[in-house]
Amino acid sequence: MFNSIRGTITEKLKDTLRIVTGGIEWDIAVPATDLVELPQPGETGQVFTWLYHKEDQMRVFGFSDAARRTTFLELLKVEGIGPKGALKIMGGISQEDLESALETEDVGRLEGVPGLGKKTAQKMILALKGKLTPLSPAKPAPSPYGELVEALSGMGYDKRAAADALSKAASALSPAIHGAEQEQQLLKQAILYLSGI
Repeated sequence: MFNSIRGTITEKLKDTLRIVTGGIEWDIAVPATDLVELPQPGETGQVFTWLYHKEDQMRVFGFSDAARRTTFLELLKVEGIGPKGALKIMGGISQEDLESALETEDVGRLEGVPGLGKKTAQKMILALKGKLTPLSPAKPAPSPYGELVEALSGMGYDKRAAADALSKAASALSPAIHGAEQEQQLLKQAILYLSGI
């Protein structure tokens, strides 16, 4: 029906993104991990979408990229996981950790995701092992802020999201700031972006 929506992001709420395009403001259910990766309110963004339609309800689900949408659709194929459950699972674990847990059959890691029990975790491994990992994964470009990425990773943030947040923070930082002060400002601003503030 439609592949993606591009427009001005107006609001980020818990598991919800609002975006205006063509005079229409869309209310889209988005995993918390994807919300962090999407631009801030007031900026232009693109959300890859999927429409859930039943007799009594309609809901648009959105993702930061097409691969994340594919993960969502694969999760829906697992017995006992519906759209809300898939959204919650994706919001509680990064893409890299999810792929790793499936490939290594790490039931304990999956059980650590809020709302995910042992039986469903085992079903996920049986249904999805080998399906989410790209055959030839592209290596992300090294971040010029390696130490700061590692610091954010140590605080529990996804490395890719941390690198993106640091890039955004750097573009907004005054060029007059250097050295230790620059690192402190970058780290502070990156945490704000990652927290969705």
